Amino acid sequence: MMAIRVACFLLMVVITPYGWYTWVLGGAAVVLPYIAVVLANVGSDVSRAAVEPPERALPATASVPTQPTAGRAPVLRIEETHSIAPRREDGGEA
Repeated sequence: MMAIRVACFLLMVVITPYGWYTWVLGGAAVVLPYIAVVLANVGSDVSRAAVEPPERALPATASVPTQPTAGRAPVLRIEETHSIAPRREDGGEA
């Protein structure tokens, strides 16, 4: 398409005397990029597959968490310690 557009520009300038064909060549040089973009965008959609709903992509797992085989859920224990007193400059505790 760009080669045709460049040819239209060159013919528009080179061919004399100027007349109705000058306007036709100028119009073609202006409209051809739009047509090329539309054709390129339409051509990319041709090979697309059908739309798949997102639910099909989700894994088929149970919504309720299963219990471990030992019969008890794992327990996370957090132990807190007392705050450490700031040290004095001579190396002892405050």
